[in-house]
Amino acid sequence: MSKMMPKDYPQVLFQNRKPDRINTLDEYRQSGGYSALARVLEEGSHAAVKQQIFDAVLLGRGGAAFPAGMKMETIADDAPFPRYIVCNADEMEPGTFKDRVLIHADPHMLIEGMIITGYGILADKGLVFIRPEYENAAKILEREIQVAREAGYLGQNILGSEYSLDIVVHRSGGRYICGEVTAQLNALMGKRPNPKQPPPYPTEKGLWDRPTLVNNVETLACVPHIIRNGADWFKSLALTDGAAGTKIFCVSGHVNRPGCYELPLGVHLSEIIEEHAGGMRNDAAFKACLPGGASTRFMPKQFYDIEMDFGSLKKEGHRLGTGAIMIFDHTTCMVATALNLIEFFARESCGWCTPCREGLPYIRDLLARIEAGEGEEAFIPALEGMSRHLGNAYCAFAPGAAAPVESLMTYFGDEVREHIAQKKCPFKGSRKNKVAILGVEAPGRQGAKTY
Repeated sequence: MSKMMPKDYPQVLFQNRKPDRINTLDEYRQSGGYSALARVLEEGSHAAVKQQIFDAVLLGRGGAAFPAGMKMETIADDAPFPRYIVCNADEMEPGTFKDRVLIHADPHMLIEGMIITGYGILADKGLVFIRPEYENAAKILEREIQVAREAGYLGQNILGSEYSLDIVVHRSGGRYICGEVTAQLNALMGKRPNPKQPPPYPTEKGLWDRPTLVNNVETLACVPHIIRNGADWFKSLALTDGAAGTKIFCVSGHVNRPGCYELPLGVHLSEIIEEHAGGMRNDAAFKACLPGGASTRFMPKQFYDIEMDFGSLKKEGHRLGTGAIMIFDHTTCMVATALNLIEFFARESCGWCTPCREGLPYIRDLLARIEAGEGEEAFIPALEGMSRHLGNAYCAFAPGAAAPVESLMTYFGDEVREHIAQKKCPFKGSRKNKVAILGVEAPGRQGAKTY
């Protein structure tokens, strides 16, 4: 267990977070909630809202990191009505659970963020698209939306202004592909959730061919704070030049304190692990991590001290994604880990295009044979080539799915070759050796896989 005390950083999105309790409307208002909405409606300038979000350099927190202000600007002033704002709460990315935590902690922060953002584009209707496993979160949102409606924050003529907006909650059919923006809009319209290639973009023709803005839960939750405190304040929260704001990091895997941590963008990966997540479990050695969910590349120990912001990771050929950091220690079989991930992606493919529909099961079968001791040297160029070819798929699903496999071959190619040479997984059946290395017993793990 790490004895280092975590640094005390300002909490913005988690400022009202309480153990096992939802923040009420009155409590949210006591912390300044809905004051930003009242101000923008009083000032009456939706253009000023867009400009302030643009100036704050708020990047999308759902994985793509597209500038939120720039996305709003793509809805032209003369665009047709009605216009829609959609909150993407699908959160199907493995390792990611921040949006659920945010909704449970402070639902009115999201609601206010949706209303302000909706006003910025003069949206007529708001929709929350949420995964079916988040039934409690969906019920919380439905209840608190009604509370906000009764308090005058939703519905006709919000707070006595000329602006009207209402929000409904829509439960997803429960497929990973529904997190892709165009697939999500198809699902909302009752269609098969296949992605569509732009142009036109959703901000031009989205729901029912009308301008539609889609943002992530965490992205929208940042908006009231930006409006209330200003763009310069938001940028000052980050630790690195060019970054702005805080980020909720979902930390899981071989650490002592997995969980959600709101930290400034630019915090070092080593600090997240050692101070906030309590260090490596059983004092094991760090081997690798996925920095932003299952669809990002493995980062080995050479990146242990990297600054965790969008720009710093991009310079090194990696992505921050959703900020879901999955930690693996030195006992982890990286082939088995990649296989586990690709099994998920092969199952979740919508099947629309050939590279994804056929390529992912092909990669899965090759990795499964390697892990089972049936691998051949010819599998290595096949895996490398197929990982590249998945970049030709119809949407971003397949390239994201290929990221762990490509990085497996880049950083852990020797481990793959060791599987093939030994005709077995070198990590299977070696529990006693691992216990000796770690110096501890692992109770309750008899008969379980050790990788």
